[in-house]
Amino acid sequence: MAVKIDQKIKGYSVVSQEDRAREAKADAAARDAEAAATPGANVIQMHEKIERPETLIGSTYKLKTPLFEHALYVTINDIVLNAGSEHEQRRPFEIFINSKNMDHFQWIVALTRIMSAVFRKGGDVTFLVDEMKAVFDPKGGYFKAGGVYMPSLVAELGSIVEDHLKAIGMMHDPEMSAEQRALIAEKRAAYAALDSKKNAEISPAPAPAAEGSVLRDDRSGQLFPEPRISDAPRDEDVEVTGDGGVAFPPSATMCHKCSTKAVVIMDGCATCLNCGYSKCG
Repeated sequence: MAVKIDQKIKGYSVVSQEDRAREAKADAAARDAEAAATPGANVIQMHEKIERPETLIGSTYKLKTPLFEHALYVTINDIVLNAGSEHEQRRPFEIFINSKNMDHFQWIVALTRIMSAVFRKGGDVTFLVDEMKAVFDPKGGYFKAGGVYMPSLVAELGSIVEDHLKAIGMMHDPEMSAEQRALIAEKRAAYAALDSKKNAEISPAPAPAAEGSVLRDDRSGQLFPEPRISDAPRDEDVEVTGDGGVAFPPSATMCHKCSTKAVVIMDGCATCLNCGYSKCG
C-alpha cells in the first residue's frame, strides 16, 4: 500500500528480525502483566504441559457385550485442577481398557493412548463422544442391557466416556420439559392399562384337574403338586429393564430417535415409551 509523505525525511532505519522479535516479546510481556492484574488469572486450565500427579482419582466401568466371552473393564482417571478453590474442576487425564480377551489388544491399546493424549491436550474433549458413537460395525451392532442399540463396540466405549463426562460435569443431558415428562407418563400408563385388559380377555380359565394328578403349567413350565396355575410369567414374558429402572414390553421395537427398544403400537400408531416419540405426531 502506497503512503504519501508530506514532511521532510530526516532519517530512516531498517527493521531487522531481532527488532521484530524484541517487539513481540514486549507485547507478550504486556499481555501477561495485564492477565496477572485480572481477577481469576491464576486459574489453571488443562493443557498438555501439566505433569501427571502421583495420585489420580477415577472410575472403572464394566462393559459386557455379546461380542466377547470376557468383559471389558474401562478405567478413566481424572486430574483435579485448582483443588480447594472455587474454580476446582475435574478433567479426564487418561483411559485404560483391560480384559482377558486379547483378540483386539493392538487397536484397544492404540485407541486408549490416542484418547489419553486428547484428554491431556485440554480444551473441549466432548467431541470424542460423537465421533466414537458414530462408528458402525459392518457385521452389525447389538442391544446392550436396557434394550439400547449399540452400532459397534467403539460406540459403546463412546457411551461410557459420555457417562463419565456427565458424571464430572463436562456434559449435561438436555432438559426434558414437564409437559414431555407428563406425556410419557401418560402413554406408559395407557399402554399398561391396555395390556392388562388384553391379557384378561385372552387368558383362559384353567381346566379342572383329575384328583391326584400333577399339572404342568404352560406359563412357567414347572410342575406343581396341586391343581393350580403359577402366577410367575413365562420366560419369554420377562420384561426388559430400561435405563433408569423403567420396564418396557418384550415385544417393543427399536426407536430410531433414542435407539431404545421401547416402541409399541397404541391406537394404531407407533409410540415410544422411552422418549415419547410418536409416528403420528
